[in-house]
Amino acid sequence: MRGLLFVWLLFSAALIANETASVENELSKEELLKLPKVIYLNYEETPSRVLKGEIFKVTIKALTTAKYFTDIVYDLNNSYGLKLLSDFPSRDIDPKYYYETFYFLTTSDSARLPDFTARLLDYNNNQYRTTTLEGKKLNVVALNPKKDFSNIVADSFNIVDYKTTSYDSTHNIVVFVAEAQNCDIASFELKNVHKQGMESVSESYFDSKITYYAVIDKKIENFSFSYFNLKKNRFLLVNIPIHVDDDSVTTQSDLEPKNQSREQLKMQIAGAIATISFFIILLRRKYIYLIFILIPIGYIIYIWAPSKEICIKQNSNIHLLPVANGTIFETTPTKYHLQKEGSTKGWTKIQLQNKKVGWVKNEDICSN
Repeated sequence: MRGLLFVWLLFSAALIANETASVENELSKEELLKLPKVIYLNYEETPSRVLKGEIFKVTIKALTTAKYFTDIVYDLNNSYGLKLLSDFPSRDIDPKYYYETFYFLTTSDSARLPDFTARLLDYNNNQYRTTTLEGKKLNVVALNPKKDFSNIVADSFNIVDYKTTSYDSTHNIVVFVAEAQNCDIASFELKNVHKQGMESVSESYFDSKITYYAVIDKKIENFSFSYFNLKKNRFLLVNIPIHVDDDSVTTQSDLEPKNQSREQLKMQIAGAIATISFFIILLRRKYIYLIFILIPIGYIIYIWAPSKEICIKQNSNIHLLPVANGTIFETTPTKYHLQKEGSTKGWTKIQLQNKKVGWVKNEDICSN
């Protein structure tokens, strides 16, 4: 008896659906608006589990029996433990269904999907006929990372460039550029470093890029940290070999002022070459050897020449690195006259009165 009743209910539901579809073709727009329900929602894809810090997607399948509408818009309410990454879903349409994909970031150890309320827009952008798909609780898995965890959960995280220079007598500064996929890269943070900061970031839940610096102990020969790889479902180690560069100021991460002891050694060598060349000229009386005197003497004059003093405008920002939107560690309270240490494109390297080295934008240099 129950079996016959179930078959009868299915048959009745099919008749009602066919009747609704046929009536739709005959009703006017005004009559159609009076129908009790014209849009249906179901989950097409939801994750079976998510990690805290993971970016994931939810796809909803929408079906409407209405013809007279221009768009479907959504209101999301009653969620927790999540951050919505885009106000508008990405949409795929086939002859029957709208597939709406929303992207979320898990921010807590427990989370619930929002209630998805769909609204049809008519040709005058008026909203009518809403349907709500109730949200559901997610299975959130919290990681148990080691102390070197960088707060990154991603499909991939790769170092594409890095550079290390001396920061002070006991620390080096390493600057690196990293690229990631499916990652909240702005959450990147290191443990057990003297100082750190984000110099620039390009955020996207598909592809992102970050420029970051860390001030570390000079004793560290290999700097490393870990992140969780979603593809491999395990923690991976990222290694940056520490090779301290002592070059010119042509790169953004050159922070070291001139090493006076090395410069003195270079001057002594140049002086020795000039002295030997002078005695050769006296013995052989060949003045072509004057070139071996003029070059080292010119080098000595260049080394001994004082650094050029430049004027910095009042309220100018002194940056740790020559990077737009980078870390500012001091602002000039008044007009300063400081020693110029070097330059790179759009920036000038200066030495402050407290012997710290920083960078100012060329636009912050006084014109006279």
